[in-house]
Amino acid sequence: MVYSRLAPVLDAVLPRRCRSCADVLDAGMVCAPCAAALPWNADACARCALPLPAPGTCPRCLARAPRFDAAWTAFRLEPPIQQFVHRLKYHADFALAALLGELMATRLGARAQPLPQLLVPVPLHPRRLMRRGYNQALELARTVGTRCGIPVAMRATRRVRATEDQIGQSAAARRRNMRRAFVAAQDLSGLHIALVDDVMTTGATLDELARVCRAAGAARIEAWAAARTP
Repeated sequence: MVYSRLAPVLDAVLPRRCRSCADVLDAGMVCAPCAAALPWNADACARCALPLPAPGTCPRCLARAPRFDAAWTAFRLEPPIQQFVHRLKYHADFALAALLGELMATRLGARAQPLPQLLVPVPLHPRRLMRRGYNQALELARTVGTRCGIPVAMRATRRVRATEDQIGQSAAARRRNMRRAFVAAQDLSGLHIALVDDVMTTGATLDELARVCRAAGAARIEAWAAARTP
């Protein structure tokens, strides 16, 4: 939090440095060599974004397809992206939300498929939002939406149940934990939407959110995140 508040002052008096290797930069937050070396999730399952040796559909999705139509993440959750996400999520480093969002938008802008009509960030429960003070998924969605020209529907869904922390839980436990955690608060009839989160692990959160968005009329649902765990 302190870094985020002082960042504009520090940028004015200190050299701008790469957030990965600390080399001095003329512009931006990551130098070109570090950007090229980031753990891009180039080959992944088309349904859940699980990293794969080659593009395709993973066995788990063949056995049990998720309730969203497609998934995409920019990165694998590996250094330095893992540290970037952690600083955004737990230390309010909003500069990294801008960096991750811009990198996501650059890749999304080059894709052949049509972009969604609406971005729906994964909502936090009001109590968690009050404690944290911000929603990292919304911060990412704002940058991606601005860069890609897609409106962000920050109130399209609500989290109505305070779920347990999912770190360390199995895929089945995560699915149970997320049941009926969300409700739709907006008519999504006929829309192509993308759900946005910071990290996708098993996809349980995005799967449950996709369920309520489908019930609200969404025609096509994609799941987007900055990073995907292996």
